[in-house]
Amino acid sequence: MTGYRHAAGPARPAEDGKWEDPWRELRSRARDGRPESRREDPAGASAGTTAGPHGRQVAAVPRTTDTDGTPVPQRLLAAATRLFAEQGYDRTSVQEIVEAAGVTKGALYHYFGSKDDLLHEVYARVLRVQQERLDAFADAPEPVEKRVRDAAADVVVTTIENLDDASIFFRSMHHLSPEKNKQVRAERRRYHERFRALVEEGQRAGVFSTATPADLVVDYHFGSVHHLSTWYRPDGPLSPQQVADHLADLLLRALRP
Repeated sequence: MTGYRHAAGPARPAEDGKWEDPWRELRSRARDGRPESRREDPAGASAGTTAGPHGRQVAAVPRTTDTDGTPVPQRLLAAATRLFAEQGYDRTSVQEIVEAAGVTKGALYHYFGSKDDLLHEVYARVLRVQQERLDAFADAPEPVEKRVRDAAADVVVTTIENLDDASIFFRSMHHLSPEKNKQVRAERRRYHERFRALVEEGQRAGVFSTATPADLVVDYHFGSVHHLSTWYRPDGPLSPQQVADHLADLLLRALRP
């Protein structure tokens, strides 16, 4: 009976008192050409099959959340972030990530093509949030000086709130494939260009000095932001907002005529 996974046991009485034939289901499947089919879903649970059109057996829809409702990709990212922070990207294996997330390797490769993709997403998810917030500040009906200050402070706070992600990425960016590296640089460039456009708007309006090129001003501020992971400590004397206020004020002092 090759091709079938469960073996028949001894005949046993059914609830109605009649004897149940343990081979009946297997013989029925063989006659109908329906071999028992079970497969593992991306989250690690047995998905089995469901009836499709014309009675054909098709794979069940993969489970995408944990029993507590946490999406599997989120579990994988959380596990990867913790392990990358504790051990380093290059010393963390795919097996360690999936074990920490409580899923199988199939789950990781279903949602992420590789460990390289996980590293990229660790940083990209933070950058997406920062880009959305910058766009909102830039489009707000406020004076340009306030918009620049709000945006400058916000990127400091959101970086500190995701300090592990930022630290992991800048420490391990060289591990990215050339294609992913190029993609990240393009995403960061879009953010910096939107911020620079705000500074240039203020310069054209005469609110900010034109003595220092806008590009240099932007590099000055983001150099400070990118180095936060090397010195900021949550148990230190300054809160995220206090650090943000100090750096934003420094930026505005450098811009004022």
